Amino acid sequence: MDTATCEVDGVGTVVVALSALLFVLLFVLAAVLGCRRPTTGLVGPTAYPIIGTLHAMDGHRDNPFRRFTELARLYGPVYAMTMGSIPCVIVNDYPSIKEVLITNGSKFGGRPNFSRYNVLFAGDRNNSLALCDWSWLQETRRKIARIYCSPKVCSSNYELLDSIASDELEVFLESLAAVTVHDSECEVQVKQPLLMACANMFTRFMCSAQFDYGDHEFQTMVRTFDEIFWDINQGYAMDFLPWLRPFYIGHMRKLSMWSTYIRRFMMNKIVSKRSSYTKAMSAEIDNGYKSRDDDEEEPTDFTDALLINLRKEPRLKMHHVLFELEDFIGGHSAVGNMVMIALSMVATRPHVAQAIRNEAQQVTGGQRLVRLYDKPDMPYTEATLFETLRVISSPIVPHVATEDTTIKGFKISKGTCIIINNYEINTSSTYWEDPNVFDPNRFIHHKPGGKSYIRKPEYFLPFSTGKRTCIGQQLVSGFGLVLLAGILQRYEVKATARLAIPEARMALPPDTYPLIFIPLDGSR
Repeated sequence: MDTATCEVDGVGTVVVALSALLFVLLFVLAAVLGCRRPTTGLVGPTAYPIIGTLHAMDGHRDNPFRRFTELARLYGPVYAMTMGSIPCVIVNDYPSIKEVLITNGSKFGGRPNFSRYNVLFAGDRNNSLALCDWSWLQETRRKIARIYCSPKVCSSNYELLDSIASDELEVFLESLAAVTVHDSECEVQVKQPLLMACANMFTRFMCSAQFDYGDHEFQTMVRTFDEIFWDINQGYAMDFLPWLRPFYIGHMRKLSMWSTYIRRFMMNKIVSKRSSYTKAMSAEIDNGYKSRDDDEEEPTDFTDALLINLRKEPRLKMHHVLFELEDFIGGHSAVGNMVMIALSMVATRPHVAQAIRNEAQQVTGGQRLVRLYDKPDMPYTEATLFETLRVISSPIVPHVATEDTTIKGFKISKGTCIIINNYEINTSSTYWEDPNVFDPNRFIHHKPGGKSYIRKPEYFLPFSTGKRTCIGQQLVSGFGLVLLAGILQRYEVKATARLAIPEARMALPPDTYPLIFIPLDGSR
């Protein structure tokens, strides 16, 4: 777990002294009461006063999930840990993970109440879709979003997705052409423009808004989302030892500033300019008055749908609209980081890049760039994205038991944090042949007639599963495929000596390594 540099400002020495005194008092109190193992019947590392079992994670700051896997060899696939003050259960095997996410998913619908999560969402993490406990608000917002996040292939929304993805790919490739030279190896800091392309795909589809890559406010918004995405993918001592918060004052202030900027951008650049916003505000002033034609009004996009539902559902408020937009537009950070890591994978495996080019050539005849509608005929490219997600093993957000329940017959108390170790099931030879080898073909199967198709094993959970599965996974995989294939149609990509692939994390630092781009013949 990350033990970020202590930040002491404002109150200075007084805070340090008081915190030290509090630590001593807590230590003495814990010693008097004794260190009790959680009453689950589960075994696990020995818990000590104050820190619980955090000592077992010492030396594993950058790879906690690898450590969870090591501990599973000692204590079994399901074991107990008290992380600071928080009772936790670590789940490492697929049958137990399935029990948590699917079989008893309704009993594990909560999220941990980390201070960082609350600060990012104006003091209440339940304003977020991903970080909130399950509630009517969660169900209502997911219902509104589903038609836009999971459109059917024959729908007008899917047609719009295809058009936007293709157009934005062209814009991105033009920006890349401006910084590359034919027949030359050009080192490019590609992550930021890649993120801007992804952001425009999301804002164009969900908000009918497109921004220029040179727009400073747009650049800042994209960068801010990426900072938040990186932070959420970290672990901090404060998450499990809340009394350390005085040492993180500066960091918490920064989180609050980031989230405030994003909501201001959403309001000023997207929401406030709409007629549906004016109607929604008028309805709020009139105590939820709804005109007769509200039920017949057709939304022009996802933002309109949210604003129209604001007038239909009195429990929804304007801040819910802004938070939901923030959640979904923020999905572009996941796509951009995923594609950046996938490019990094193929940069050191030229045979994979060439296989993607060959597939694109077969589908397009070399006459155009890949489109979203080509996805069913490009299983190898999609499999490359899945293999990237398998290898990096992006962690699943922890769940929390919302009532007393069980896992594998062991008692789990309400409020217990459940940490899903999908790193174990993604990298174990129990589930995969040659798990240390990057091989997209492991996801490809062949019909009797010879046509290839994607088949994901049930234990592969890149977007989680059950009632809290990622609702935007179709956008992530669709936009990701178009960008990855389109880039490789135009460029050979190589790695620099600074290449650093993360483990158990789908996030790269906002300021990360460059890649080398070489324009292919006929790419201009």
